[in-house]
Amino acid sequence: MSEQKRMGRDLTVGSVPKLLIAFASPLFLSNLLQAVYNMVDMIVVGKYVGSTGLSAVSIGGDILHFITFIAMGFANAGQVIISQYTGAGRKDKINRLIGNMFTFLTICAVLMTVFGIILREPIMDALNTPDESREGVRAYITVCMLGLVFIYGYNMVSAVLRGMGDSRHPFMFIAAAAVLNLVLDIVFVGFMGMGAFGAALATVIGQSLSFICSLILLYRKREVFGFDFKPSSFALNKGVLSPLVSLGIPMAIQSAAINFSKMFVSSWINSYGVVVSAVAGIGNKLGTIANLFGNSFTTAAGAMVGQNIGAAKYERVPKIISATFIINVSVASVMAVAILFFPEAVFGIFTSEEAVMGVAMEYIPIALLTFYAMSFRSCMSALINGSGNSRLNLCVAIFDGVIARIGLSYLFGHMLGFGYMGFWTGSELAGFVPFIVGGVYFISGKWKKKSRLIED
Repeated sequence: MSEQKRMGRDLTVGSVPKLLIAFASPLFLSNLLQAVYNMVDMIVVGKYVGSTGLSAVSIGGDILHFITFIAMGFANAGQVIISQYTGAGRKDKINRLIGNMFTFLTICAVLMTVFGIILREPIMDALNTPDESREGVRAYITVCMLGLVFIYGYNMVSAVLRGMGDSRHPFMFIAAAAVLNLVLDIVFVGFMGMGAFGAALATVIGQSLSFICSLILLYRKREVFGFDFKPSSFALNKGVLSPLVSLGIPMAIQSAAINFSKMFVSSWINSYGVVVSAVAGIGNKLGTIANLFGNSFTTAAGAMVGQNIGAAKYERVPKIISATFIINVSVASVMAVAILFFPEAVFGIFTSEEAVMGVAMEYIPIALLTFYAMSFRSCMSALINGSGNSRLNLCVAIFDGVIARIGLSYLFGHMLGFGYMGFWTGSELAGFVPFIVGGVYFISGKWKKKSRLIED
């Protein structure tokens, strides 16, 4: 087996469904570990510290998740561009892009760290942080901000590996980080009594391990990946940076807009009291599980679309889209059967309160919308991302993230008087927007125009 095949995967040849499943499986496991990774802090803190610690880690975690939207947007953009360069055989372009990504995201991480620490008090005020947990939130934010460069760095290197067809190593690194995080949580929080500060420290150390390991791999296999690590390669170049910025900004805005709109709608839902708010929280967890599958196949299919467009193998793209759709609809159908026939068992995982279970039964059709919205938008998001259409990404970001979600929620919840059921319905219907927009884009055939990203 050649070095190239061991380190990555050529996604332009072979059976599309087999390639998709093989490439997406490590991504799914990585996302699953990431979800577990994010829950470990709360479980350990809840056991050893109690509600005050839970509040601190929950609020601090929300802030950390939000400020990583820049890393996620530009890392995903870099993955798309690298996948197209890989498909086109342009290793020279990959070297310059990786160096520019390193420098650009490091600058972004430093700036976000400075602004985050300076603005941490106003941020906590805006989130109505309880006085009892304020000190813990402050400690959590500070530690995570100081380690932000490692968090950004890991997302960047993982995007490079995935763009070249390697989803195995990112999974291995996040698995090691998850184990280390669990051990350090028990040591720092359980044995040393460091509370939210210890939980944040464990998170940062775990992410740092992932980044360092992935960086070492990239350096040791630099000839395979096409990055020489020369100082000159890190110099920012307008021509190299331009496609990354033009594609990364819409992707970052999309992530931020969706998170913002969901928080906006949640404020309406929370006004109906703690029971409805609790069911909304359970619904979010169910959505997270569904998105573990959807995001994995979106990322995998996006890399495949990118490589095949780069190699001008346009006939394979519809096969990738249809395979992604069929797989995700199958997953959504399994989840739908589970919640339709065993709702008490599903919701009983989260609660045993009679009032909450009563509203949870009303949530069943909303859960079905959540599952199928995931399966429908995944295939078209992969097409939009993989083709590198920055304008369309920005369109989806604004329409899906703000106009549709807030507008439909207001329509069903306020204007039609459906209350919290209307807010839930409007929010989940917005999840189909990428499928509609992407469907029109697919039929138009404009995704075949690849010159924006890989022109000479």
